[in-house]
Amino acid sequence: MAKIKIKKGDKVQVLAGAYKGKQGQVLVVYPDKNRAIVEGVNIVKKHKKPSAESPQGSIIEKEATIHISNLGLLDPKTGKPTRISYKIEGDTKVRVATKSGQAI
Repeated sequence: MAKIKIKKGDKVQVLAGAYKGKQGQVLVVYPDKNRAIVEGVNIVKKHKKPSAESPQGSIIEKEATIHISNLGLLDPKTGKPTRISYKIEGDTKVRVATKSGQAI
């Protein structure tokens, strides 16, 4: 299983699919499934059964997971998608944007 370089809270852009070009923040990452939930991306409609709280039932729109390979981390300097490399600074391992060389 490949290491996931995208973390919760990162700003990402969708690189492929119906939501190509949309940007959002990562809300949840599922490393075992290689998927993530991004704010405002891959919206699906979920039908809720009638219950005591809502006797009518309802249709809720929420974000579904999207595959990690379709996401690109946004470079903090340029604001464009970039790949990620790692650099060891002192005792810590730091993620670095390959396009600008800036630490993330």
